Amino acid sequence: MLKSFNKVKYGVFSFIIVLLFMSVGHIIMSIIDKNFELGKFIGAGIVGFLGLFFLVVGVFKNDNSSIAALFGFLAGVFIWTGWVEFSFVWIAEKLNVQPLIENGEIATRPEYLVMMSSVGLLAAILLLFLFQQTRCQFFNWFQKIFRFKNQVKLATKNYRPMAVNVFIETIMILWFFYILLLFVYDDDIAGDKHPITIFVAFGSLFWSLYLGLQLIKIQKFDYAIRYAIPTAIIFWNFIEVIGRWDFFTEIWVHPKEYWIQNSIIMLLLIGFIVYYIVETARNKKNIS
Repeated sequence: MLKSFNKVKYGVFSFIIVLLFMSVGHIIMSIIDKNFELGKFIGAGIVGFLGLFFLVVGVFKNDNSSIAALFGFLAGVFIWTGWVEFSFVWIAEKLNVQPLIENGEIATRPEYLVMMSSVGLLAAILLLFLFQQTRCQFFNWFQKIFRFKNQVKLATKNYRPMAVNVFIETIMILWFFYILLLFVYDDDIAGDKHPITIFVAFGSLFWSLYLGLQLIKIQKFDYAIRYAIPTAIIFWNFIEVIGRWDFFTEIWVHPKEYWIQNSIIMLLLIGFIVYYIVETARNKKNIS
């Protein structure tokens, strides 16, 4: 039993870390937005600089790929939450954008309505990844389908630290799926209960299950954390949609009302990260 668990623990723990951090990102944003009305942009800036700190440390820890991958992911979440999301909050407030109201409740916050305008920029940056050498299976699939994989091969390999790679991957995946959900939520395109939205929800569920089966086969923490990022974020799409359908209460956007549950989430995340770091150090020592 223990031997079987050891075979899948890297993938399982990596998935849990990324999944818990998805909720923690929402908790951090809700705390800043609801409790620091006057200084929320200062708080958001600090969160972004904390992400920058993790990115710099990850770059200097490039010889330890597992730590570099973890810190690159942390940098992506903190910078996305602090600098990216709150930049849309700032613009929404500056332009006095009103939220989308459905049945007397806020269905989509103003900053996310503003975020939809970034779809063109997202598409342009995605082209950068599509037409360059990459290990991402998603882009590799398109390169093979359209038969230009050989054209994007480089004579020399571009070097980027592991932390930077993971940071960029995290930002792009978060951005892409935010935009996807915002567009299918839009009543002029689909809507909450539209078949397209249902397809996105359950398609994400089954896609993440498929990726999860591949994830648990991985025997290295650095690769596992990189594979867990799209796996957990795609699974989070399903959570987001059924939360919008009021199947459950999204406790991470109500940190005051559910402070016990959110505290447990934070403690679990800290525990799993500590285990990740300790296990990484132990494995490195055994290899040495």
